[in-house]
Amino acid sequence: MRSSGRPSPCSGAPSSPRSPPRPRRPSCGRPCCPGTSRTKLIPCKKNKQKNFNLISFFSIFLALRSSKPADTGEARDAERVERQQESVSRSPYAVHYTPHQVRFPPRTRAGSGASRQLRGFAFTFQVVAELEANDLTINGPAPAPAPGAVSGAVREVWQALDQAPARDRNGTRANAEVLDDFFWDIWLGQDDPGRVREARARMMRQYMDTSVDPCSDFYTYACGGWARSHPIPPDKTVFDTFETLREMLDAALRVELERPASDAASAKADATDKAKWLYQSCMNHALLEARGVAPLVDLLQSLGGWPVLDPTWAERNPDFDWLHLMAQLRLYNNDILIAEWVGPDVKNSDQYVIQLDQTGLGLPTRDYFLTASNAPYLKAYKEFMVEVMELLGAEPAAAAAHADEIVTFETSLAQIVASSEERRNVSQLYRQLSLRELCDTVPGVDWRRYLAVVLGRSVPDEEPVVIFALRYMSDLVGLVEKVPKRVVADYLLWRFVRHRVNSLGDRFGAAKQRLLHALMGREALPPRWKTCVAHVNSHMGMALGALFVRKYFDHNSKQDTLEMTRDITQSFREMLNETQWIDEETRRLAMHKVDSMQLRIGYPDFVLDREALNERYEDVEIHPDRYFENTLNILRKLARVEQERLGTPVNKTLWNTAPAVVNAYYSRNKNQIMFPAGILQPPFYHRHLPRSLNYGGIGVVIGHEITHGFDDKGRLFDQHGNLLRWWGEDAVNNFHQRAQCLIDQYSKYSVSEIDLLINGENTQGENIADNGGIKQAFRAYERWASQHGDAGETLPGVNATSKQLFFINFAQVWCSSMRPEAMRSKLKIAVHSPARFRVIGTLSNSREFAEVFRCPAGSPMNPGEKCSVW
Repeated sequence: MRSSGRPSPCSGAPSSPRSPPRPRRPSCGRPCCPGTSRTKLIPCKKNKQKNFNLISFFSIFLALRSSKPADTGEARDAERVERQQESVSRSPYAVHYTPHQVRFPPRTRAGSGASRQLRGFAFTFQVVAELEANDLTINGPAPAPAPGAVSGAVREVWQALDQAPARDRNGTRANAEVLDDFFWDIWLGQDDPGRVREARARMMRQYMDTSVDPCSDFYTYACGGWARSHPIPPDKTVFDTFETLREMLDAALRVELERPASDAASAKADATDKAKWLYQSCMNHALLEARGVAPLVDLLQSLGGWPVLDPTWAERNPDFDWLHLMAQLRLYNNDILIAEWVGPDVKNSDQYVIQLDQTGLGLPTRDYFLTASNAPYLKAYKEFMVEVMELLGAEPAAAAAHADEIVTFETSLAQIVASSEERRNVSQLYRQLSLRELCDTVPGVDWRRYLAVVLGRSVPDEEPVVIFALRYMSDLVGLVEKVPKRVVADYLLWRFVRHRVNSLGDRFGAAKQRLLHALMGREALPPRWKTCVAHVNSHMGMALGALFVRKYFDHNSKQDTLEMTRDITQSFREMLNETQWIDEETRRLAMHKVDSMQLRIGYPDFVLDREALNERYEDVEIHPDRYFENTLNILRKLARVEQERLGTPVNKTLWNTAPAVVNAYYSRNKNQIMFPAGILQPPFYHRHLPRSLNYGGIGVVIGHEITHGFDDKGRLFDQHGNLLRWWGEDAVNNFHQRAQCLIDQYSKYSVSEIDLLINGENTQGENIADNGGIKQAFRAYERWASQHGDAGETLPGVNATSKQLFFINFAQVWCSSMRPEAMRSKLKIAVHSPARFRVIGTLSNSREFAEVFRCPAGSPMNPGEKCSVW
């Protein structure tokens, strides 16, 4: 290690006010800042005061997780996991990780409902109802909690964890003494900025490995301690900062969902009571087991029967119509063989249009069916299929034979599905036809009849239809004509059944666990309550978000985040003005686009309006003893609302992403960024943390989202969110040249655990956003520091300057551990680089980082050749 005389903040580190020590907590007799090395961090525990505040509930769980690894679940329900694997989820354009959140729009026909992404694109491209707003503003603040209300709510979470059965806690309260320390040090002192900073400093030190030279490997320097203190729980495939935040969020949501609901009559009208009923129906394990498979088997019978369960199916269905069955399944919000939805036209974002595309497969990509090296995964998929069939009553021999036929059919389907590389250019894929022209172009499908079933009304021949997979549609007709009707029916209903078994008993969960173990390495199912919390947040996210916002959200963070966003947007404007490789006209239009970018923070106002919230869910029936039917009711409502938008204007003022989500989003089709309440937590943000950490956390996320508007796909859309060629030819060529530098850089990174290289082509959009985001955030922080000074911009016991803390916090956002199987699967479909290379790749391109850490030229973190787009 080089001591190198780098500046130390020790003399300027703030100290918190002293108060009488609590029992069993001796004060620290060692110096907090030894002054001998910029990387030597000596922990120092100070005496505490007992004050209360709100959002630090989140820091509580982070501190717990930092002190003692917990054994907790993924907080993702099985349906969302499967939809993500199949690349067919109706998700908002999520530039980070969270899958689809199902939302219902208000009753107004201008409302925008389910979100949808173009199936199979190498990028997640938003086409409907993503993040909607008209101006750069934030919602009105939530009512301030009554004195002591927040601390009381947090104490309830603590008590619920403390009293939960050991099998249900799943490690969350693994050590009561550790959690007690955590409450004394963080929860009981959240109105004391010094206390908050001490807690964050402890976590920062624990994550780090200061024996590593930051100029050689900054990820290990910042995150080398993560894996030691955060082993991957058995029911997770990855464990990172996002998962710790989701975990603590789940604990709070669970407490709210387990509060008593009103009686059944009022629950029919009250949205938050409906959310509680949905949770109760999911948690009623005894009733789920008692009902068995009857709900699903009865549903299959109403659809004509599933051939594998009925040896007489062919005799009873001599005139089987695959198109009609596919349309019926679409009414349950399923896209099988053909993806259909109603969403804003990508070339006219003010108009809803019918859209058609190829759909996903039963495994993450076509390569799982077509590449010999993936044979073990295909075998596990077939075994899962057979097990589900047998659990539903199929004879073992019949199940094996039908599964073979289904996999053979799906393999043929994979051969006609276009690869992600073939689908990168949306302009070439886009084709708008009238319904009459579509019928003439693909005559093998009776489109009029299909759309009449799906839309619930006839569609005129002049109605425009956008299609993104014309060749696929023609090839599909040829494939279906060559396959026995029974096989097509088997496949359609298999793809339907694999989602619906999520609402049945434990045996189906165990079968799915075996599949996920083979695909992703997951070792155990999550506890039931986590599955149910995730299910409610996925299907009634606005109602559950209302409970969260009312009780836990710090509305002050909204205004603070808005101010930071304005600062960081100004940084992008400055960078755009300094860019030499674009022409003046392109620069002018780019300025218009960034000035037009919309912002949403926290939550939509209507979630705090009980009447408006109830209206959103008023015709959704939820019963506390009918989990299977509850899910179907929600899915039918979602599909119906989506189809009813046809012929209405696009309402760009609505918000369709739930508040209790740990994620951030950019919508190309709306030119809008959004930060749900769930992400405004440490380490991303806390109002009492030094500004350096907030800019290095949520600030970089803000810059990342802004840059998405100008990455390899975002740049194709204008300020209104329309697909339009608005760049000059030279600017396009220069962009590609600079982007190629990043593609080449990241393509050289190898994931040593599985000996595979990153796909720099598929990850270029996220890499561009990462590299641009950190530049904007650091520039904005430097401007803030020049105006306010750096007093109070350090952490106690952390021997790092304010600017060094900026980069350390950025890196620690990405501290992560992932199972090899999950990493292997992720690399096949990933648009994000692995966490390690999001840090190393970004910072090795940063001249500011090299200057702050005084990295010698030519060192691993300060290479001579640096890549830069923005």
